[in-house]
Amino acid sequence: MERLWFITNPNSGSATQEKCEALEAVFKERGLVLAGRTGFPDQAIPSVAELAEARADTVVLFAGDGTINAALCALAEWDGAFLILPGGTMNLLAKTLHGDAEPADIIHAAHEGGRRVALPYVEAGPHRAFVGLILGPAAHWARAREAARKGRVARVLGAIRSAWRKTFGKGIRVAGVPGMRGRYQAVFVAPAADALEVAAIDARDWASIAELGWNWLTGDWIAARAVTDQRATRLRPVCSRPVLALFDGEPVTLDPDVEVSGGMTAPAFIATREEAA
Repeated sequence: MERLWFITNPNSGSATQEKCEALEAVFKERGLVLAGRTGFPDQAIPSVAELAEARADTVVLFAGDGTINAALCALAEWDGAFLILPGGTMNLLAKTLHGDAEPADIIHAAHEGGRRVALPYVEAGPHRAFVGLILGPAAHWARAREAARKGRVARVLGAIRSAWRKTFGKGIRVAGVPGMRGRYQAVFVAPAADALEVAAIDARDWASIAELGWNWLTGDWIAARAVTDQRATRLRPVCSRPVLALFDGEPVTLDPDVEVSGGMTAPAFIATREEAA
């Protein structure tokens, strides 16, 4: 960890320009070289070739889970290291790797003795989720959330009405998970080292739907996944039309009957937390 490429997203929860500048001061304090900088999404994620040309050995990500997902998927074949800092709303990957440490403290600890670990992921087609995948009507609440983030009031109301109707619809069925034969408003799939952890929500009453929608709208898109119901090695949505899914909170349309499976990355993630896998 000597030459860094710094990727940020000013639209993420806490990755403000002032905080980014403060972290760059920490890089300088540690004697680390800032080989490149990307402000996503206005600037594209650097390619493997660009990182090689800059001789970067570590990509530092100070953003939310969605931006982190975009970078990790784009650089899946890169052989360098990733240092993930909490710069979003939920920061689930950062907590997995560093606990509740602050970004500056993580940089100090990583430079002094961070170790590289592998992480599990959920995969469907060309898409991966490192925190979790959500299938089902509840995924449509993400569109209301994005409109709210951009301050588009009219679109928020329209997206809420659409998501409300879809959530009260038939729901989604999945195959390959023991004991899950019904239709659900949301199916959560979380990665684990040896399996997929699958939880399903069947929320039919007004109070449950309102709570589910509020979680999506406020960005806490995984809050309802309090208990893991089943484990599976692979599954697929049972449907005849494309299905909306959220990969680490970001919407993607999947082909019907696409297979969902899991895998492990290379040991590319710098961890400073003792309990990190």
